Amino acid sequence: MADQRENLTYEGFGVAVRELAQAIVDDGFEPDIVLSIARGGVFVAGGLAYALDCKNIHLVNVEFYTGVGTTLPMPVMLAPVPNAVDFSEKKVLIADDVADTGKTLKLVHDFCLGHVAEVRSAVVYEKTQSLLKCEYVWKRTDDWINFPWSVLPPVRKGV
Repeated sequence: MADQRENLTYEGFGVAVRELAQAIVDDGFEPDIVLSIARGGVFVAGGLAYALDCKNIHLVNVEFYTGVGTTLPMPVMLAPVPNAVDFSEKKVLIADDVADTGKTLKLVHDFCLGHVAEVRSAVVYEKTQSLLKCEYVWKRTDDWINFPWSVLPPVRKGV
């Protein structure tokens, strides 16, 4: 089996975010809060918040992937964990770059349940094995995804 990869460019990402935003608007969903799952979801959340004219953005840090294809047994929310009171009776849109296993999205989705008026999820990519099926998906693939912000190594001093 060949090593299949989906290569997303920054230009393609811009198209993806606008098309996701249009799908959200066409569905009639107007989020009060865009909740970003860091790190990859930060880019998606920012783009969606601008496109949807939603100025209330929150961030949750979740650690799960430790490398390419390697994960912790379960995702873990890292401090500072958002205060659920801030989400009370709000319509929340969770934004992430990919729903791979879906465990991270499920953790954040379940955190919101019982506190919010409504919670929906938007991702650029969703894989078939994802535990959580997102309401808004730009593209479905089971390939490894090379995102434009993560294909190059970190910048180092003197390089």
